[in-house]
Amino acid sequence: MTILLLNYTHPLTPAQREQGAALLGEVPELRELATHVDRACPLVEVARELADAAGLTPEGWQTTPLVLNPPPLAPLALALIAELHGRCGGFAALLNLRPVAGSTPTRYEVAEIVNLQVLRETARRRR
Repeated sequence: MTILLLNYTHPLTPAQREQGAALLGEVPELRELATHVDRACPLVEVARELADAAGLTPEGWQTTPLVLNPPPLAPLALALIAELHGRCGGFAALLNLRPVAGSTPTRYEVAEIVNLQVLRETARRRR
């Protein structure tokens, strides 16, 4: 099954898409999902709307391998991760972008793909 990359921030550049594909070992299906947040709305509602915008069925949420590039607003990113966890039954992987050292103007590269479910399971052993 093809990996689905849900991008809730700036559009990914061709170089970033290639870096992500190299780390994943395949070219993911990319869904660019615009995120403009009305801070007057409750985050729970915004997170639900952003998840709905991905266009997955209940079965799709539970069977599609997901990588998430979350929105840059930290509270919203956390709410979206919680919403997706509820729909998927586990954590999605996370795309981590970082600035390219010494770049002018600043450019960003894909640093890693973080498997949040593995991170959680590993952390539980430290309780």
